[in-house]
Amino acid sequence: MIEAVLQRKSVSLKTKLTIKGLVSVGLIVCAVLLPQLAHIVGGASAGAKWLPMYLPVLVAGCLLGTYWGLGVGILSPVVSFLLTSIFGDPMPALARLPFMMAELAVFAAVSGLFGKKIADNKWLAFPAVLVAELSGRTFFVALAAIFQGVSSINATMAWAQIQTGAIGLVVQALIAPLIVIGLNYLMSKNKSER
Repeated sequence: MIEAVLQRKSVSLKTKLTIKGLVSVGLIVCAVLLPQLAHIVGGASAGAKWLPMYLPVLVAGCLLGTYWGLGVGILSPVVSFLLTSIFGDPMPALARLPFMMAELAVFAAVSGLFGKKIADNKWLAFPAVLVAELSGRTFFVALAAIFQGVSSINATMAWAQIQTGAIGLVVQALIAPLIVIGLNYLMSKNKSER
């Protein structure tokens, strides 16, 4: 979506990279801070229930497209793990980290496939998020099944985690598109005022 807006404004490549980079960093920061806030407000189980890291990643895919969103999806759990490891309680846990990186990469890549279309029809943010969530969660279970012989996470555990986080996915299926639609409106309003 941002790419379409930047193309309409005929900005330079350097400016595009700067804007996308700043938005990516901002979304990664949100993806690191939201789980911390969820744990403070809702306790230790809030992360598994509400999946707060997923929201910025879904927004990143819709706003930035597949490749930049993919970067946000992969880097968010890595940055969170590295920063929280400093304090002795890594989030996500090391055993969950590669699965979360892969799952969030799929979330971002799939929602990113809709990025250019969302710029033309903001309501496509809803199916973009739903398809991304279904794809990412399916990929998570598939990976857990494939690697259950060498990982502490198996398909049954993955399915249990999906059930625990179902409420978070439903809430995000509403909130993420509304954020994207709101940002689309703001960018369109800014464009029409000029």
